[in-house]
Amino acid sequence: MAKLRLGVLISGRGSNLQALIEATGDPAFPAEIVLVISNREDAAGLDRAAAASIATRIIPHGQFSGRDAFDAALDETLRDAGVELICLAGFMRLLTKQFVENWRDRLINIHPSLLPAFKGLTPHADALAAGVRLSGCTVHYVRPEMDAGPIILQAAVPVMGSDTAETLAARILQAEHACYPLAVRMIGEGRIKIVGERVIVAGEKAPDAPLLNPLA
Repeated sequence: MAKLRLGVLISGRGSNLQALIEATGDPAFPAEIVLVISNREDAAGLDRAAAASIATRIIPHGQFSGRDAFDAALDETLRDAGVELICLAGFMRLLTKQFVENWRDRLINIHPSLLPAFKGLTPHADALAAGVRLSGCTVHYVRPEMDAGPIILQAAVPVMGSDTAETLAARILQAEHACYPLAVRMIGEGRIKIVGERVIVAGEKAPDAPLLNPLA
C-alpha cells in the first residue's frame, strides 16, 4: 500500500517536525515526509530535515506582494511535490481562506491547548490566568477561522500551581510530540472520517472509568 505523502510547513526550531521525522523513519509507518517548507531561511527545522535527507524549500513570505501571492506559491510547490496531507508544525503565518479551502480535510495543525479553549498565540499564559487544572494539546483539521476545525485527538496535561507559561509549555510540548505522529498514523491508516464538522475514529473505545484530575 502506498504511503501518505506529507508536506510539513515550519517557521522555527521544528521540534514537532522532528517527532514526525522519527515516526516516519519506521518502515511500518503509513506516511512519509516528501517536502519541508519554511518561510524563514534561518529556521532550525530545515537542518533537521536535511539531516534526514528530506527535500526542503525556503519560500520567504517577505518576497511576495501579499498573502494571496505567498499562498499561491506554497500551493504550487506542495502540488508539484505530490503532497497529499499538509502538516503545520510551528508555521507562523495565517493562511488565506482560499488556500485552506483548496486543501480542505488535507491540512492539519497542532495547537498547545485543549481546543476550543485558549486559542491564539498565548495559550499557556491564558490557561494559567484562567486557573484551569488541565491543559494540553489538540491536533485538528484546519478551517479558515484561527485554531478551528474538526478535532482529531487531544492529550491532557496537568497544570501545576507553580507553573509558569514556560514550564507548562515544555510539559505540553512533550505531549505534542506523541500526539502529532499518532494523528498522522490514524489518517494514514484510513481510520479517520469527517462527518459534518466532527471526526469519527474507527475502532474507538470508551474508557472504563472517568478521567480524573491527576493532581487530586
